[in-house]
Amino acid sequence: MSVALRRVGKSGLLVSEVGLGCNNFGRPGTRTETLDGTTAVLDAAIEHGVVFLDTADMYGGQGRSETLMGEALAGRRDQVVLATKFGHRSVDMGYGAAAGAKGSRAYIRRAVDASLARLRTDWIDLYQLHTPDPETPFEETLDALDDLVREGKIRYYGHSNLTGWQIAEAHLTAGARIRSGFVSSQNQFSLLERDAEREVLPAVRRFGLGFFPYFPLYNGLLTGKFTREGGPEGSRIMSQRRHLWENAPWDALDAYRAFCGARGITMLEATFGWLLSQPAVSSVIAGATSPEQVSSNAAAGAAWRPTDDEVAEIDGFFPGPDAPAV
Repeated sequence: MSVALRRVGKSGLLVSEVGLGCNNFGRPGTRTETLDGTTAVLDAAIEHGVVFLDTADMYGGQGRSETLMGEALAGRRDQVVLATKFGHRSVDMGYGAAAGAKGSRAYIRRAVDASLARLRTDWIDLYQLHTPDPETPFEETLDALDDLVREGKIRYYGHSNLTGWQIAEAHLTAGARIRSGFVSSQNQFSLLERDAEREVLPAVRRFGLGFFPYFPLYNGLLTGKFTREGGPEGSRIMSQRRHLWENAPWDALDAYRAFCGARGITMLEATFGWLLSQPAVSSVIAGATSPEQVSSNAAAGAAWRPTDDEVAEIDGFFPGPDAPAV
């Protein structure tokens, strides 16, 4: 069964409900460090209908993720919805001082041409500002991105890691300049990280954006693979981020596990179901380093949807901040 498609906000862009995060492609020490490993994961994604692929120019180090994807997708570019990002504030992509600030017209021009070359494509379906650029006014960033839409280099554009007030400013600026504007927002959000409910999600809903939660499985803690006693050997949490396991709210996670068991579903299925029941969520982007993980995520995304009462019960295990009414 292929993964269902959803509309991104008020735009005409359609993405698969389960997306593939491509930040592991080219990462040293992973199965997807190589072209063969990357190709195997992308083959599985296309086979299962996980056709929304989300990467960034910085992933894998200096464009390595994009480069591997460009090679692996040769001859089948039109089978996927390809998203990438530019302008992360903490990463130097080597474009030089003449490119200017990372939301500037000159930088965006350099960045998009480099990404298109690495991805071996003529267009990017969704081009996203990776982090806010305090040096460049939204007017300039929006004008540059609109130019790329008119030229056919990108189809739509979005943003990542903006605050609620920045989302509002970007929307109002686009409206005042009669620009198409951003269509999506990508921010961290999961049962274990719900700060987006304070301002980001209300702004997303108010201005008609599609929302993509990143780290939706909280590095794997919400998959059911981890317990108080430990987790899979070689997993990123146990080998590199052990503090996440040590500081996890195990009483809440155990109650969640019991909730899932009573319904005959896995924690992974419940987590995807809860996320996909949230207003404005267009796709749940989950990383994978093996075809088996892709298959498991695709199946989990279609397996279960909670009732309103079940959403409330899950929320009781992992209470979020009080969000303002919209």
